[in-house]
Amino acid sequence: MYNATIHFPPPANEPVKAYLEGSPERLALEAELERQSRTVIDIPIIIGGREIRTGQLGKVVCPHDHGHLLATFHKVSGKEVRMAVDAALEARKVWAETPWTVRAAIILKMAELLATKYRPILNAACMLGQSKNIYQAEIDSACETIDFFRYNVHYASKIYGMQPKDGAGNLNHTDFRPLEGFVLAVTPFNFTSIASNLCMTPVLMGNVVLWKPSTTATLSNYYLMKLYEEAGLPPGVINFLPGSGALIAEVATASKYFAGIHFTGSTGTFNNLWRLAGDHLGHYISYPRLVGETGGKDFIFVHPSADVKAVATAAFCGAFEYQGQKCSAASRMYVPKSLWPDILGFLKEYAAEARMGDVREASNFINAVIDEASWDNIDRHIRHAEEASDARIVLGGRRDKRVGYFVEPTVIETSNPHFKSMEEEIFGPVLTVYPYDDDKVDETATLCDTTSPYGLTGSVFGRDRIAVEKIAGALRYAAGNFYINDKPTGAVVGLQPFGGARASGTDDKAGGEFNLIRWTIPRVIKETLVPPTGFRYGYME
Repeated sequence: MYNATIHFPPPANEPVKAYLEGSPERLALEAELERQSRTVIDIPIIIGGREIRTGQLGKVVCPHDHGHLLATFHKVSGKEVRMAVDAALEARKVWAETPWTVRAAIILKMAELLATKYRPILNAACMLGQSKNIYQAEIDSACETIDFFRYNVHYASKIYGMQPKDGAGNLNHTDFRPLEGFVLAVTPFNFTSIASNLCMTPVLMGNVVLWKPSTTATLSNYYLMKLYEEAGLPPGVINFLPGSGALIAEVATASKYFAGIHFTGSTGTFNNLWRLAGDHLGHYISYPRLVGETGGKDFIFVHPSADVKAVATAAFCGAFEYQGQKCSAASRMYVPKSLWPDILGFLKEYAAEARMGDVREASNFINAVIDEASWDNIDRHIRHAEEASDARIVLGGRRDKRVGYFVEPTVIETSNPHFKSMEEEIFGPVLTVYPYDDDKVDETATLCDTTSPYGLTGSVFGRDRIAVEKIAGALRYAAGNFYINDKPTGAVVGLQPFGGARASGTDDKAGGEFNLIRWTIPRVIKETLVPPTGFRYGYME
């Protein structure tokens, strides 16, 4: 096998299981939900394969039942972060030189373990710790995570196969080296798959990682770490560091071997990380790779020719699935005044049918927002709309945090296209709608493009395809992932690589080749077969 040229063809996407009552997957999930619900686990720091307990503890609770303790976790101090840097650099000596096909085999084993043994474990942890219903957990912590594992191996195969042509009398090839140091992965709560991918994409390309998991996703992220270990990932390749992001970033970016950040989170936090790196720029052995997916103010733009029910369905699902806590969630919508009453009517019908509550009740479509800080932020925005003279709540608006952090799907209608919730990221189940005059499509498209500093996702609806194309052109830079007659959420690995620009990040497209190549330093090698032995040009002879 050592002299074989190995190619990994495009995989199939992992099928989404149905979880019908009484099905094997439903029974396995319910048993795991019961086990995790009645167990409080102690989550350690993991550095170089060793479990470390500092005694400085944080808590993991159910967002939909915040009195229910799921786990405690140990927080790092500066000492542990420095230990992790040393452990990562030591592991790099072997991992960077490991054949990439061996690295690929380990990651493909992770995919198989997650598709089988770990599927109910990760899904249950994601449901209980991050308040996702069965479907939202399945498409995230199972299917998308598996897809990242498998597709990234395929993309790596393509990258390593990107070789230059040979010249007359010489051989040329490109050596895709890992970065010369370690990568800091700072991961979000809202997608377990993203947390995994931010670590494993650099790792596949031969890098080592310090992983700062989101506090509110510590439970599922810990089970991911156990999955990595079981699949055979060597100690120290990933170091699991729960605790203060500011502390971890400060210590990590001070090291001369800091080689990059792989980040998903707020724009403000990413900007701070970028400044930290800039402050130490002259200290590093190489310029660090800064890759981030940040905020969004994602839109739906409706043309007067649009199908009303299709718009309402996209708006309801795009804005309110997983309580609007997706980077891609619809949070502002531009609607022709002639269509708005009918669209609102369908939204009200859907809201009346959609139940809200505990994730363990399978009939609940809406669950809780992630924590009290998030609930308070959403509450402030809804209160502002309730008190405003240029906006009104036309759907939902009720919220309660006594038992869990619950917010009803809420629609704000405004006559002001620059209303607070039309411009500011909320990250909750709140959709603000601006009804516009039907004859002002072009002006409103310009408004949509210029209102927000972000450029993550957006969609346009219309049956007039020529008009839709014109709107898509006007909004070309308003979204990195753009949808025609669909909701602005639901990107699938291998089909729609994901990321945005402007204040939404570096647009390095998770789920595609663009992201993987960022974690390499290409070296081009020329070998001359018969070197020249004289300096004169031919015409000088």
